[in-house]
Amino acid sequence: MSQHSEEFLVASEVKAFDLDHRRTINYNMGKYQTAVTKGLSRFNNLENSKRRAHTIKWKTIENLDKYLLEFEQNFTRKGGKVIWANNAEEANKEILQLLKQRNIKTVVKSKSMATEEIELNEVLEHEGIEALETDLGEYIIQLLGQKPYHIVTPAMHLSKEDIAKLFHEKFGTPVNATPEELTLKARELLRDKYLEAGAGITGGNFMIANTGSICITENEGNGRLSTTFPKIHIAVVGIEKIIPNLADLDIFWPLLATHGTGQNITVYNSVFSGPRQADELDGPEEMYVVLLDNGRSNLLARKEQREGLYCIRCGACLNACPIYQNVGGHTYETTYSGPIGSIITPHFQGMKEFKHLSYASSLCGKCTEVCPVKIEIHKILLLNRRDSVDEDMAPKTEMWGWYFWKNAMLRRKFMNGVSGKWKSWFMKTFFRRAWGKRRELPPFPPKSFNEIWKENHP
Repeated sequence: MSQHSEEFLVASEVKAFDLDHRRTINYNMGKYQTAVTKGLSRFNNLENSKRRAHTIKWKTIENLDKYLLEFEQNFTRKGGKVIWANNAEEANKEILQLLKQRNIKTVVKSKSMATEEIELNEVLEHEGIEALETDLGEYIIQLLGQKPYHIVTPAMHLSKEDIAKLFHEKFGTPVNATPEELTLKARELLRDKYLEAGAGITGGNFMIANTGSICITENEGNGRLSTTFPKIHIAVVGIEKIIPNLADLDIFWPLLATHGTGQNITVYNSVFSGPRQADELDGPEEMYVVLLDNGRSNLLARKEQREGLYCIRCGACLNACPIYQNVGGHTYETTYSGPIGSIITPHFQGMKEFKHLSYASSLCGKCTEVCPVKIEIHKILLLNRRDSVDEDMAPKTEMWGWYFWKNAMLRRKFMNGVSGKWKSWFMKTFFRRAWGKRRELPPFPPKSFNEIWKENHP
């Protein structure tokens, strides 16, 4: 068992019995479910929309090299520059070099899971560069020194009272401040930073191949401020975020908005196609796109599981997952938590260290049901489990247990010959720990079904 697996089990048990956490999450997810149900009802044919999105992503991922080169060609034609990064170290090195060459000491960041993935904030802080999160949820998490709890709503695990207490301790606001007052305080603190920052760093919800554009979707306007005021805009985007045409946004933007927050469309949807042109009034003087691999090629190489790269990061599968709802986002110890994180993290960060996430599932299939691009998440969880066994990563005790179980099940004489009492003893002796200390092993009946059938039907 890896260290990550042991820590996951310990943290999950603690969090599952944290009643305050459960109350906050149930409340926030209840509001989410109400909004999403209303939002999805506005689709004339939701299933058809999901199939169309799935087909577009299938086409793109199957021809990923072609579309990435098309994007680079179109983006550089407009004055932008593309940086290819094989891993987090390369991405951080290139970004750090850009900032140091221009003597930049402050950057503003719009919400980006890719920069969380490469731990950019920690790298910049170590080099004496202030990296300030401008999304309110990310800003709160940064003040707490935590990682995002959820890929869409990073502070979902906090109540308004928790946030009011944090702002009171940090900035002296009233301990009973309302959400509106807290938002105004955050605005007051952040506004001047946009003018001071030498660079703005963002992620990207989509990349458009045929126009060479980056699309950013957000609700607070901080994304536009982070890309307009600073002289340099750096976008860090996973290579799987590409789609073929600008017209494809007509299906992806509504699907992302409704499945992410229940909105018809997100408040701010921006398309960036390079630095400011001669006839334009605003925008950055320089624009860079860091195309991040960081394990994505490992997943792409697995034909049965590459479907995981279709994800548009809406967070719907997290909100539907009974495991996530009980253990929360921080227990996963990964950038991408919940069902989608469980299928991609073993390929991004190593199967040996993170195979346990593919077992942290009830396989109820709700994640697959709600996915807007029809990723068969529950199926990929099983494929990851299979691969971990094929690669000899299963514990020896587990292997021997299944060996004896298989041989016993294949021998009817053995099944009938051993009494229920001895079967129960065997299970309690050797499998109690695997079954879980909070569950009672069901006792075996005195006779098997086969024996009873023969007695009743001689």
